[in-house]
Amino acid sequence: MSYEFLPEIAIADQAFRASGKTLEEVFVSAGDAVTNTMIDDLGAIEPKKRRSLHLENAALDLLLFDFLQEIIYLKDSEQLLLRLERAQIREIHGKHVFDGELAGEKLDPARHSQRVDVKAVTLHRFNLEKTAAGWSATVILDI
Repeated sequence: MSYEFLPEIAIADQAFRASGKTLEEVFVSAGDAVTNTMIDDLGAIEPKKRRSLHLENAALDLLLFDFLQEIIYLKDSEQLLLRLERAQIREIHGKHVFDGELAGEKLDPARHSQRVDVKAVTLHRFNLEKTAAGWSATVILDI
């Protein structure tokens, strides 16, 4: 799993490409990229609080979109910085279902050097695809 920021794709926004050998790994990578856009050092986030997350969507790419939006929502509404620790994605009755466990802590400006405030995930050039190496996602964040 990994991610890279793509400055050539979006000038006023933040773009990244996340990858993973499995679908779950690309969700972890994409979630870390969103959080790393907001916070300089992901290692500074301690797993003090846990959240379970259940999402469903008929479209697999929109399931990833919903997951990333949830990370932003929890940061905005509860000041929680969360990282995905465990995920399971499966198809049930024609819907893609995500069940995950996130861990993190409240934003502490003294310990969490902030970069930019992410407002939302955009659908512009949003892409999730199966590749020869696993999975890849391209995402642009509105900052």
